[in-house]
Amino acid sequence: MKKLFALVFCFAVLLVTKSHATTAEYYVDAVSVEQTLNSGDQLDVANVEQAATALESLMGQGNEMTKVMAGDKKPVVAFILAWVVGFLGIHRAYLGTAGGVIVGYILTCGGLGIVALIDWIVLLLEVIEEKNFDKYVNNKKFFMFAN
Repeated sequence: MKKLFALVFCFAVLLVTKSHATTAEYYVDAVSVEQTLNSGDQLDVANVEQAATALESLMGQGNEMTKVMAGDKKPVVAFILAWVVGFLGIHRAYLGTAGGVIVGYILTCGGLGIVALIDWIVLLLEVIEEKNFDKYVNNKKFFMFAN
């Protein structure tokens, strides 16, 4: 039985690799690659002002992209994330915590659910009372409620 399974597995691997290897053909047009590379502007990174101006021109005049990325965190969104996937620490990733905290949440399933439940209650109180929410944003502690 083991030999049959090994034979079927090897045949399946051979079949999959053979079919993928023969279906895709790629051609590189060296002339068009050179034209694309030569059409760009040369940027002097030693000149900080020129680099900042070029970056602003690439991002647009209003910098809408940076405004969206640097927007305020909403307690309602964090509460909903804590309610749905609190044991994975997704609400803490949304609030901007350290990566080690998120790994700790995943490995301990939110402190066996206890820390995730307390986070959920704290965020519920934040939504209801609208207190100072800034102390939870970018909080590097595992227990975000402990000051």
